[in-house]
Amino acid sequence: MIEVEIFPHRYLKASTTEKFLNKIYDLKTVERVVIHGQSLPKVITYGPARGLPVNHTERKIINVKGVPVELTVMVGRFWITLSDDSELDKLDAICKEMFPFGYNLRVGKFLKDRPTVTDYIKYGEDGVFLINEMDRRLIGMVDSRSRMANSVTVVEKEEEKEE
Repeated sequence: MIEVEIFPHRYLKASTTEKFLNKIYDLKTVERVVIHGQSLPKVITYGPARGLPVNHTERKIINVKGVPVELTVMVGRFWITLSDDSELDKLDAICKEMFPFGYNLRVGKFLKDRPTVTDYIKYGEDGVFLINEMDRRLIGMVDSRSRMANSVTVVEKEEEKEE
């Protein structure tokens, strides 16, 4: 497995993020994509306007391969797990097309591959054991203060049919 960080030189709009995600999910080697960026809360959490709604234009629901994904961050970077490096050039070509303003693409280690203390707090020991057995992509993907349904969306890849 290989991990790639894509760091666009600007925050991305929801429409650009949607197009980019749909293009990279067409690649066969993509296993996991993590979106990172500045939080876009639904309500103001502190100050004199506490509790009032935040009407940010980029907090939208985008459609990734038919799965609705709510953007809760201003997209600033992607961490992508690939099964091998055979499509790294295709990924770079997609980035050149989608990010004419520039981007950085690095290969390295960016995501957790073993359960963290936060995983044990959120799921318990039995839950972490189940995640290890069923879907290791969920390791390290949880915020202990959030509900999993609010912070993780699973986009299943289509299996190619052999004829």
